[in-house]
Amino acid sequence: MDINGQYQGPNDNLDLFREQNPDDNVLSHAPLAARMRPGDFDEFVGQRHILGPGKLLRRAIEADQAGSIILYGPPGTGKTTLARIVATKTKSRYVRLSAVTSGVADLKKVARDAEHRLRQSGRKTILFIDEIHRFNKSQQDVLLPYVEQGVLWLIGATTYNPFFYINSALISRSRIFELKRLEPEDLKLLLERALNDCERGLGNTAVTVSGQAIEHLVTVCDGDARQALNSLELAVVTAPLNKEGTRQVDLECARESIQKRAVVYDRGDDYHYDTISAFIKSMRGSDPDATLYWLAKMIYAGEDPRFIARRIIIFAAEDVGNADPTALTLAVSAQQAVEFVGMPEARIPLAQAAVFAAVAPKSNACYKGISAALKDVEREKARDVPRHLKDASYPGAKHFKSGEGYKYPHDFPGHVVDQQYMPDRKEYYTPTGIGHEKIIKQRLEYWKKKLESEKK
Repeated sequence: MDINGQYQGPNDNLDLFREQNPDDNVLSHAPLAARMRPGDFDEFVGQRHILGPGKLLRRAIEADQAGSIILYGPPGTGKTTLARIVATKTKSRYVRLSAVTSGVADLKKVARDAEHRLRQSGRKTILFIDEIHRFNKSQQDVLLPYVEQGVLWLIGATTYNPFFYINSALISRSRIFELKRLEPEDLKLLLERALNDCERGLGNTAVTVSGQAIEHLVTVCDGDARQALNSLELAVVTAPLNKEGTRQVDLECARESIQKRAVVYDRGDDYHYDTISAFIKSMRGSDPDATLYWLAKMIYAGEDPRFIARRIIIFAAEDVGNADPTALTLAVSAQQAVEFVGMPEARIPLAQAAVFAAVAPKSNACYKGISAALKDVEREKARDVPRHLKDASYPGAKHFKSGEGYKYPHDFPGHVVDQQYMPDRKEYYTPTGIGHEKIIKQRLEYWKKKLESEKK
């Protein structure tokens, strides 16, 4: 492996875990996040939903049966660290490539070496590819036969949704595990561990860090362990010395260590989640000016535009709903535009969709309806599908009388007919009579009266 992460060929006589256990001279010059990288599950923090005791991925790794996996999640959540832990737990050869600097030639060389190694010694090869979403379809296709035949165990790491950026054929041969942003208490644990670790961390540095400084780093770094640790290190090495020769990291010092994001997200104590909350509540309150202000603040702070687009989509369905169905269409179009054109131009469709949602008539009837229905499904006894609604398209359906008695609505006046569609009739959707829902409400009332008159 050269300095750019390009593969240089196999040498099984080298220390297999040199990358995990670099010599002290190299380690001493690495950033704090690299020095504090966990070497086993005991040190690993977060991701309990996939790595907690008894969870599938942990069991598979400990049994050396992980197979090919795709690790998907935000930066600084442990994807590379997890791949390295797999390397320490497995008897396989571990090779790392970066999709940023590697190409087809590198992939083919790794695959040929892996195939040779498997034939000669029966030893498998684990190939870790960082930023795997950066490989195009042709590059990903190179891996398929080797992954399928078991010549390579692939571990891919990506911050992008793998179902959008990785070939479906490769996904079908891999297990997908989503890593989530670290919780505040996880980040606090990592920062405290770094401050107390004398071998890899800052334990030999005479420093005091205020609780406010820790809270600021934890909040602003938003679940990103790498950013939190490296920001802490910057704060410590640049902190002023007091008369006793001790460095003092206070809130102001912490702010400066992560300056741009702190300036934008820390004025008036409105942090990341407070800002998105203000954005959503401004749209819900039908205030387009406030909506644009909070949107601009997030954009300037460097917030992921896809995150903003997702929130607008959710809002369009939850808060606008059928009062103006075009809000959801425009929100989804904005999300696609964000993916297609990228920033800074993507700010324009984001603004268009957000303002449209803000000034649109509002209804949360669909949200309330599905919430109520889900509660009933969760709490009440499961109800069978009425016989006349069951699928009648398969051979043998007549034997079970499936679909028998079903009334095809298009055969009746107005394309509506009275028949039972639920075991027990219950109302979940109640249109508000605002915007387009006024038309929906009138239509439902008309149908109800029509069917009741026909019964008489």
